[in-house]
Amino acid sequence: MGLPDRRLRLFIYARIVVSFLFLASALLLRYQEPNAAVDYLRSGIIRLVIFSFVFSIISHFALKFARFRFFITYLQSIWDVLFVTLLLLFTGGILSPYSFLYLLSIMNAGVLLGRREALYTASLCAILYGAIVDFQYFGLLETIGLSQAVARQLGESHLFYTICLNVIGFGVTAFITGLLSERARESEAALQVNIINYEELSQLNTMIVSNIETGLLTTNTLGKIRVFNPYAESLTGISQSEAYDKPISSLFPQLVHLFDSASNMIRGEFEYTSRAGTHMVFGYSAVPLEDAQRYNASVIFNFRDITAIRRMEEALKRADRLAMLGELSARMAHEIRNPLAAMSGAVQMLSEQGSIGDSDGRLLSIVLRESSRLNKLITDFLAYARPSSPHKVPVELKSLAEDMRLLLLADSRFTSIEIVNQVPTHLTVKADANQLSQVLMNLLSNSAEAMPEGGRIEIEAHTLLQGANESRKSSVTVITVTDNGFGIDPETAQHLFEPFWTTKMAGTGLGLAIIYRIIEGHGGTISVDSPPTGGCRITIMLPV
Repeated sequence: MGLPDRRLRLFIYARIVVSFLFLASALLLRYQEPNAAVDYLRSGIIRLVIFSFVFSIISHFALKFARFRFFITYLQSIWDVLFVTLLLLFTGGILSPYSFLYLLSIMNAGVLLGRREALYTASLCAILYGAIVDFQYFGLLETIGLSQAVARQLGESHLFYTICLNVIGFGVTAFITGLLSERARESEAALQVNIINYEELSQLNTMIVSNIETGLLTTNTLGKIRVFNPYAESLTGISQSEAYDKPISSLFPQLVHLFDSASNMIRGEFEYTSRAGTHMVFGYSAVPLEDAQRYNASVIFNFRDITAIRRMEEALKRADRLAMLGELSARMAHEIRNPLAAMSGAVQMLSEQGSIGDSDGRLLSIVLRESSRLNKLITDFLAYARPSSPHKVPVELKSLAEDMRLLLLADSRFTSIEIVNQVPTHLTVKADANQLSQVLMNLLSNSAEAMPEGGRIEIEAHTLLQGANESRKSSVTVITVTDNGFGIDPETAQHLFEPFWTTKMAGTGLGLAIIYRIIEGHGGTISVDSPPTGGCRITIMLPV
């Protein structure tokens, strides 16, 4: 165990102050009582105090060297005893009022060195004090000015009781000081261990809270936020300083019920819109934290963005439905197409005969026209049910979007509609150019039909990194088509890519379904939402 360096320095500082006071007192008394014998003794005291002062200063500077600390500590304890002994000899021996300083020497040894050294010091103090009293009583100290007559005048019994009381005081002081010193050392060691453990736990807790990839916040019993980690800041767009001491209901109104049953773990999910206007779905768990009396002191709230998971689940469900419908419909289309071709051929042969009247001819032309329309419908449906594999080549998106914009300028539906091509130059994607053109054509046409009184359509694209792990992130090209029409409600968005599901009076419901299958064939995803500014936004993600 290392020496208590701070305590040793404190004792040295105290000795310097005491030495200075003794020196000042001796000098003051020297000028008040000019006596040759007394002046000699007081000169000795002054020299003793000066030496103690210088010794303390040297010890203070020697503490800078770690290898000298044990030696200096023992030397300080020995010097304390010698200093008090010499002080007693210079100040009257048995009549000196400074015998109590032995107790300070014992306490010094006990605090700095331990119980055993305190007992050793007490024994040495008892021997030296007893020797001073006995030597003075027998006249052996008259040469330094200690009178034998004074000691004999007090009597043997008085001197015996004085020695016994001092020895008992020395022993009790050594025992108590040693005991308290050992307990203080044990407490300091335990405190040091606890401080280290606390610092390690605090650092670990800070690292976990700061780097965990989920939002984490804690509240007190009043529901006011205390901890708001960086990931929660990135999800919500709200900083720690802004969230601190605010009710959790002001940030997440859906969580007011958390404190109604705070004794149990709560799991759930809720919808949240960030400051940037991003609509997200958060999954959360809330757990109560208990204090030392096992009362619920706070609640720890863990949440994460599960928007992508929910969209993926919806996409998988939609894909399952579409796959089942596509397989069934493809079989039905083949069964319908064969008799339809036969009927169409028969009607065409009848219409070519000259014996048919005008009214019957018109009826036959209607049958042929509707047969042709039905055949086209079946052809489109077969394209949806069994799409051709894409022939992927590098396609420059800005050039493709510009071609679509120029092509649609002649369409009457786009007379009062502005198409803005905001795709960056030289941004390319590997895809089937014809199929991608079909996708853009269909999306632009749908946007135009959603804005009968005119409006604005924006085509944008950028590259995005996806993935939670840095080493596993992949690049995707994001293409968005945004209009400022009447928008789309959540119920319609759920069925938008299903075949034969449409809100148009003359629509077949296959356009967006075919688009979905094309994007799916490219290994990408397509989704629809309504931005905060209104209208509708179609988002396509294609792997790079």
